[in-house]
Amino acid sequence: MFTANIANAQQKFAHLNSALIIEAMPEVKAARTTLEAFGKTKQADVEKMISEYQVKLQAAEAKQKTMSEANKETVGKELQTMGAELQDLQKRIEDARAKAQQEMEAKNAELFNPIQVKADAAIKAVSKEKGFAYVFDTANQALVYWDGGDDITAAVKAKLGIAATAAPKK
Repeated sequence: MFTANIANAQQKFAHLNSALIIEAMPEVKAARTTLEAFGKTKQADVEKMISEYQVKLQAAEAKQKTMSEANKETVGKELQTMGAELQDLQKRIEDARAKAQQEMEAKNAELFNPIQVKADAAIKAVSKEKGFAYVFDTANQALVYWDGGDDITAAVKAKLGIAATAAPKK
């Protein structure tokens, strides 16, 4: 029992805030800019389809107003065709929205996963260099209270070549 206490006493604990580290990485700004531009392109594509839908809907409404007993059959067939086109376009808009959402998620992963991997590697390297047995990440609330311990946020930022600033105390 005595040796177990000595072994536990020698283990070093630390904490960091991975959100602050990742937020400070220059790659994040570039990734956000790329993701925003990608999102705007996808939004513009959907908005173009919505505009087309609105134009066709207005044309169908205008056509309906021209219906009389004399042209009821002809206009009725045209309205049916227009209705089918509107339904098809509405389905294409829904599909385009769903596809855009999937593409946004994929692009987000493509851009931000390498950043996370880089930060994780730096965290592991600093932890190993400093001899920490355990490092808690306060960003994801894995630890809600700590008393003491070394905050290695600045050291991980330095490992990534980011100017170190004091991390806010909780």
